[in-house]
Amino acid sequence: MKTQISFTFNHRKATQALNQFALKQGGKINKMKALKLVYFADRYHLRKYGRLITNDTYVAMDNGAVPSSTRDILEKTGFVGHQEKDYANRYITAKGKYDLESKAPPDDNVFSQSDIEAIEFAWKQFGHLGKYAIAQLTHKYPEWIAHEKALKQKLQSSIPMDIDDFFDDPSGNVDKCFELSSTDKSLRLEHLKEMAYIESIWS
Repeated sequence: MKTQISFTFNHRKATQALNQFALKQGGKINKMKALKLVYFADRYHLRKYGRLITNDTYVAMDNGAVPSSTRDILEKTGFVGHQEKDYANRYITAKGKYDLESKAPPDDNVFSQSDIEAIEFAWKQFGHLGKYAIAQLTHKYPEWIAHEKALKQKLQSSIPMDIDDFFDDPSGNVDKCFELSSTDKSLRLEHLKEMAYIESIWS
């Protein structure tokens, strides 16, 4: 039985990542595509540096991997607090039902250099894909495949992903989002668990 690893969500980084991707798309981007790009940036950063950018909780849904709290910000659901909503409203806004639009230049001060590197990676590798193509691509990764059967059986519409599965490699000719040796995987995962334990003590 795996222990669920979780951290305090960083709404500023999530908002600015969405803002970055909207601007890279020309100022407006499909919401689903933006969420998948956040996922790929998080996957890369976790594998290379041992932590997520957003500290989001990921769920598997029919349309692939979804950063749940980032989605709440994007959709302005009731799960978003006033502070988080006010911050997001300064930078991003809905454009119709399906698109996200940038309202202001991003505040890159919220990011580390490695965060920016991961965002650039996600855009370079996957930014050319359309919304359906990038959603289908997330179905090829083990963290989503682990829940494919349950999703197809309609047992649940949203299933929490295990963040340690992000360290597993997809099959075939699919971008791993940073190559890791088995030793590196073990070290990254151990480091991640230690950070989660420390945060649980201090929170």
